[in-house]
Amino acid sequence: MMFSTILVANRGEIACRVIKSARRLGMRVIAVYSDADRNARHVRLADEARWIGPAPARASYLAGEKIIAAAKAAGAEAIHPGYGFLSENAEFAEACEAAGLTFIGPPPAAIRAMGLKTEAKRLMEKAGVPLVPGYHGDEQDDRFLHARADEIGYPVLIKAASGGGGKGMRIVHERKDFLAALAACRREAESAFGDARVLLEKYLERPRHIEIQIFADRHGGVVHLFERDCSVQRRHQKVLEEAPAPGMTPERRREMGEAAVAAAKAVGYVGAGTVEFIVARDGRFYFMEMNTRLQVEHPVTEMITGLDLVEWQLRVAAGEKLPLAQEQIRLTGHALEARLYAEDAEKGFLPSSGRLVHLALPSETLHVRVDTGVEEGDAITPDYDPMIAKLIVWDESRARALARMLAALAECRIVGVSNNVEFLTRLVSCPSFVAADLDTHLIERERDFLLPDKPRLPSEEAWLICAVAELLRDRRYGEEHARKSHDPHSPWHCRDGWRLCGRARRTIVLRAGQQERRLYARYQGEGFLLESEGRVLAASGTLDEEGRLVLDLDGRRLAAVVVAVGEKRHLFLSGESVVFAVVDPLAHTLESGSSEGSLVAPMPGKIIALLSEPGQRVEKGTPLIVLEAMKMEHTLTAPCAGKIKAFRYRVGEQVADGAELADFESAE
Repeated sequence: MMFSTILVANRGEIACRVIKSARRLGMRVIAVYSDADRNARHVRLADEARWIGPAPARASYLAGEKIIAAAKAAGAEAIHPGYGFLSENAEFAEACEAAGLTFIGPPPAAIRAMGLKTEAKRLMEKAGVPLVPGYHGDEQDDRFLHARADEIGYPVLIKAASGGGGKGMRIVHERKDFLAALAACRREAESAFGDARVLLEKYLERPRHIEIQIFADRHGGVVHLFERDCSVQRRHQKVLEEAPAPGMTPERRREMGEAAVAAAKAVGYVGAGTVEFIVARDGRFYFMEMNTRLQVEHPVTEMITGLDLVEWQLRVAAGEKLPLAQEQIRLTGHALEARLYAEDAEKGFLPSSGRLVHLALPSETLHVRVDTGVEEGDAITPDYDPMIAKLIVWDESRARALARMLAALAECRIVGVSNNVEFLTRLVSCPSFVAADLDTHLIERERDFLLPDKPRLPSEEAWLICAVAELLRDRRYGEEHARKSHDPHSPWHCRDGWRLCGRARRTIVLRAGQQERRLYARYQGEGFLLESEGRVLAASGTLDEEGRLVLDLDGRRLAAVVVAVGEKRHLFLSGESVVFAVVDPLAHTLESGSSEGSLVAPMPGKIIALLSEPGQRVEKGTPLIVLEAMKMEHTLTAPCAGKIKAFRYRVGEQVADGAELADFESAE
């Protein structure tokens, strides 16, 4: 019998996704929230929400006893863990069962078996699933591991024995770098998973990352729902996924599907899971790990199969058999998913936090789907993963799906936090990606194309459009001021450039990056004559309160959006995104350049290591400070040759974005 009430022990887009599927089955849904999520979208969508603690995950979303107490108090019969947080925590699954609640996921024994990568490797070897050469044992002495790495041969991959998501993972190309990489892996693994153990594997050059979605019920039924290619990654975290995998033959799909089903059966699996394989250039595939939960990228599987995997989870957890047998599951078309993150691709993908001043995402259609846990006005906080939304597209072929994705990205407008929309647009347009020349190093391999050293200069149209928007915004301000005044018909409210001796010329000064330009405008009826770089153009248009601009520019009709935030103007035009600053030519500003020797926190975070001693001379690029932010380590290096005079923070202390971390004395 289906549940009447469930609790979602997660946040963001996955919580919203579960609420949607559960509601379709007639369930009542309880949400949980922390101090940082009090007004979050998933809280607003749920039938009821329960507070579980302060913002830090360990005090809220990872506090299993608080979540179980909330479920019992709300009368829930089951808990859906989403993905992340407690979704792969065997102790939490057992605690749910002990409390009389159904854990919507696999049995605790399966979570344990696959959560420990070393144990998982042993089980897969017994089940006949191919393994990458490596060391998966219990001995964790540094010198012992160093010797095993020498035997395996470099490059070698160090991976956390627990967890996933690229945390606690390093590639070591030379013997001399092994111990430093091992120490960093242990720190990250301990912080993320509470387990500093690692395993070693031979690192395959230019491999692909292909995973198989599996599903199992409590009646012995196990099926696979085809594959997803997740090769496009940075820092071992997936950026863009697609299904099916390009170039996959029916024979190889059958072999990988059968191996994934064998892996699930080997651990008595129940529910949704993903068996991940690393695929060599010659096509041979090897078991990498199994994620005992629903994956972030599951929507591409839903798009090519027409199935609701969350609904399947709920039905299986309620004791039902799988809705379909293997031969009944069909694969149709091609789907892609792009993860929209609050991060700065040009600054090493550093996470960004702040309020979403403006957020516009594509409308959902047969071909386009948007999964998000935020709305305009919500905040991206440094406490959790900085995902804004998942953009998923489908079409009959890969080429058409790529075109759909480019069109959908062009509709994304985000103001308030740095974001990766432009990076994703370049990625989808990258010749290697278009040609399906995929491997897990595509981003590094195509760095010059994806992350050009020189910033793209605004187009000529962008300058003109921003100037016209400024003129129209000024005109609307005058009209609004007139309506609110005691004399709305007074000529002093007019913003048409009228003067006794003719029409005035308005000067607009705009800056984009290091480039500054002066544009001149004369008022002409309802429009303007714009002068820029020696050209004179006629312009007119309308601008609404949301910044939507319809512009006639010398006989051409253009549509754009210009969002004003302070002196900044965020322009969105046919996929182009530019941030202009409006410069007051009468204002005198003193710009103080930042010292070449400064060490500033690029984001809020916690100091986890100080790698130099005060007074010690270091060369440019020497690692000095390790900062942990949003569950990832970021190493800050010496900006030039010199020495640390003093650190301003101790290990374990929290720092704010822009905080001066050390007094650095330049030797140059």
